[in-house]
Amino acid sequence: MKFILAKKEGMTRIFVEDGHARAGTILVADPVVITQIKMKDGKDGYAAIQVGAGIRKTKNISKAVLGHTKGRGYAAIREFRTDNTATVGDTIDASVFAVGDTVQVSGLTKGKGFAGVVKRHGFHGGPRSHGQKHTERSPGSIGGSSGRAGGRVAKGMKMAGRTGADRVTITNLKVLAVDAKAGEIIVSGAVPGRRGALLEVVST
Repeated sequence: MKFILAKKEGMTRIFVEDGHARAGTILVADPVVITQIKMKDGKDGYAAIQVGAGIRKTKNISKAVLGHTKGRGYAAIREFRTDNTATVGDTIDASVFAVGDTVQVSGLTKGKGFAGVVKRHGFHGGPRSHGQKHTERSPGSIGGSSGRAGGRVAKGMKMAGRTGADRVTITNLKVLAVDAKAGEIIVSGAVPGRRGALLEVVST
């Protein structure tokens, strides 16, 4: 399994071999350092490789993490479930991927703050006529005197609240181009997050 951490740079257009133009997302993948190897038959009970990426001031990192990373100030630490053999201190860069690889990209979507039910859940709202006054974008009834909830609001009811900032995984993306020297990977389609968002790229 191939994997790396990358930052979303933006979208572009790239022409593939058959001459068609494909929309793609530019991911900037600086080299990541392996910080820990977990073994299935060890104390962890599962196989995984932990990597650190980026630079962060050590004064902003807890002593527990600094001790774990031997005093290095990584901006982000992530773990990938894999049986790959590796050594602590090795680096992984964009060259591990090749054009044509199928990958999945995981990250946090854009946070959109507090939103109503029309924006958050796609409600159609109330009627625009027949005497309604202030209910065009209201959710309507949320409870019931003797319904399935027994006079209370049922758990999981779709209501207004904070939307976005959800962890999302986009699968079946193709690697359209790789520039190992610049650390850039272009994958087909769109991926979650704003520009600069940290993403996990894993081959499938």
